[in-house]
Amino acid sequence: MIAMQYSFVLPADYDMAIIDKRIRDKGHLFDGFPHLRFKAFLSARRQGGDFPSTANLYAPFYLWDEPEGISDFLSSSGFAAVTQAFGWPEVTIWPVWHAECAEGTLAAARYATRSIAAIAPYSDLGQRRASAAAAAEADVKNGALASVAAFEPARWTLVRFQLWRSLPEKLSSDAQAYAVGHVSLPKPN
Repeated sequence: MIAMQYSFVLPADYDMAIIDKRIRDKGHLFDGFPHLRFKAFLSARRQGGDFPSTANLYAPFYLWDEPEGISDFLSSSGFAAVTQAFGWPEVTIWPVWHAECAEGTLAAARYATRSIAAIAPYSDLGQRRASAAAAAEADVKNGALASVAAFEPARWTLVRFQLWRSLPEKLSSDAQAYAVGHVSLPKPN
């Protein structure tokens, strides 16, 4: 599995209702996209949201089963349309160490949290992977609908991403919280 995210920082006075409408109008187009485990359509508001954000953001997060899904999406007319609307983003891709999803509940997600931490040089990556997997499993046992732990070996970072039905009472100081406008899932068998 591979996790992927890009983020658009929008002006402070940007009308975020435009993002909400875009998600409502286009979110369903990803339902059943090949090789996609889920796509969470995420936004954050600098003002007026359920949680503080330093910027207005549109930042979809993807969990792919196969790398062909990323390649197919990034070379699609859908991605071209996003870049025409918002600019050319930096796309971050993380090989997944562990993904834990509560079956049949992802569509109920209303919030997401994401934190990125540096991995120190010469870290015991096997131990970090085991700890990250255990943390993802614990997240789901403690109410997360999904929890993904992945790493990026060019900049040596660990990402932790969770989907929630309601926002956790306590957020870590490095967490970015998002509103979830839609979750695209595979087509049922």
